[in-house]
This record gives sequence, C-alpha cells and structure tokens, in this order.
Amino acid sequence: MLVAFSVAPSGSDESGSVAKAVAEAIRIVRESGLPNETNAMFTLVEGDWDEVMDVVKRATEAVQASASRVSLVLKADIRPGYSGQLRAKVERIEEHLSDTS
Repeated sequence: MLVAFSVAPSGSDESGSVAKAVAEAIRIVRESGLPNETNAMFTLVEGDWDEVMDVVKRATEAVQASASRVSLVLKADIRPGYSGQLRAKVERIEEHLSDTS
C-alpha cells in the first residue's frame, strides 16, 4: 500500500512556521525503514497496512506532543500483491511522457 499523508499542528510557532513539528513527524517516517519520500505538501510511505498505519500514527503522535490540536490528511492506494510502487508508478508516467510516437 502507498499512503500520502500530511500532519501538522493546527497552530504555528511565533514565526508562523510548523516546520519543527513536521520535522519530528518526518523523522519517525525516515527511521521506520519503510520506503518513503517527502515533498512540499505530503510524505509518501510504502509498506503493508499495519506497518504504514503504525508509522502514520506515531508521526501524528509526534506532532501532537507539541500541539493541542493536529490536522491529518491521508490518501491511500491499496493494491495487494504490489510493492515498489513508490517509484514504479512515476516511472510508468515518465515512459508515456517520453514516448514520441
């Protein structure tokens, strides 16, 4: 399964930033050992249901440690029997984009 999620405190620090709290969540993801990727809006994680949901839960708890209210957005692609899709899905699109015929 692939999960794209975004977790952040509902409030920000004095500078208006949520980066410190979000960094703690991403640290949890990276330390999980699961394939992952972070961009400006979401963090993607690949693994089986229990592994991925555990990481999302722990990342959310990390943000919640510094905030009384947390926002979580999650989108999942559940496709049993497939792995390596974090990169493979993008590669398939790139193949079509480079097709000149």
